[in-house]
Amino acid sequence: MVEGKINEIHGWAAKAPGIKVEPWSYIPRPLGENDVEIKIEYSGICGSDLHTIKGEWGPALLPAIVGHEIIGKVITKGEKVADLSEGDIVGVGAQVFACLKDDCKACSRGLDPHCPHMVFTYDSKYADGHQAHGGYAEAVRVDSSYVFKIPDAIEPIYAPPLMCAGTTVFAPMLRKGVKKGDRVGVVGIGGLGHLAIQYASALGAEVVAFSHSPSKREQALELGASIFVDTSNKEEVDAVRRSLNFLFITSNSKGNQYQEFITWMDFEGQIVLLAVPEGQLSFAPSDFITTEVSISGSLIGGVDVIKKTLEFSAKHNIRPMIERYPIAKINEALERVDTGKARYRVVLETEKSNL
Repeated sequence: MVEGKINEIHGWAAKAPGIKVEPWSYIPRPLGENDVEIKIEYSGICGSDLHTIKGEWGPALLPAIVGHEIIGKVITKGEKVADLSEGDIVGVGAQVFACLKDDCKACSRGLDPHCPHMVFTYDSKYADGHQAHGGYAEAVRVDSSYVFKIPDAIEPIYAPPLMCAGTTVFAPMLRKGVKKGDRVGVVGIGGLGHLAIQYASALGAEVVAFSHSPSKREQALELGASIFVDTSNKEEVDAVRRSLNFLFITSNSKGNQYQEFITWMDFEGQIVLLAVPEGQLSFAPSDFITTEVSISGSLIGGVDVIKKTLEFSAKHNIRPMIERYPIAKINEALERVDTGKARYRVVLETEKSNL
């Protein structure tokens, strides 16, 4: 059996609900025959990290090291790992395990994020009872099926947000077949939205960016939007009503706004939730019957989708806009994300830290 090189992993953990994290260490699971050990160099901050440690999605498993946009270098691999080598630059996203069996109702259809045996990167437990911890740390051990080589064309510092944010917005575009000639709306120009605009544009769609911040107009157009709509401007909104084939909701829009969103859709248009609004959604059943519009949601991407996301991002030069912080200033970085001031993703640099 191969032994890991880092047998006590130091990181930054939440020990109580809130956005403060502090130094903490844990003993990782033994390195399995299909596992790899990664020395972490960069870790992105995702909104899910904050929701989790603040307890907004229910009580978290504390202490918890969060972070599921992980980039680093393979330093050890199990004896059955054939497609990765020590020294490879790799990424880990929001999931670290699924059964991936042919008789699994989810995995057999490429929906491994819904596998009954799936394990999230953090705030989750393996079948043996060990708790999974994420990327705000010096290292992580992960099943090699959920470790992805980063294409040479992508500079590693820009790769973390692609592992979650990029995959999250690209996954439903792939599944629903967004293509050239479609008119695609994106609500919210933030951590998810600025990437959604780029992916939809690269797929050949005409992109309509919706925001209540007129100051983002020029930036949205530079990212690939054909039209910018200031949602506080009635004339601009009226000009695009009944015209969208797809609408991707990337911001925490209020539940009562969805009835308005339906009026933006062409017949048989599809609205896709990528963010979680508070409370219940509000609309009348007749809105769907008279327009044939549908509403669905999308979680994250499985193994195949993450591979396609990285390949597509490399080919089309899709990159997140990032702010860089040394991990020693992690609490400052978390506060910046929590207050909505980050433009648009924050990446923590651990490679030069003393972790």
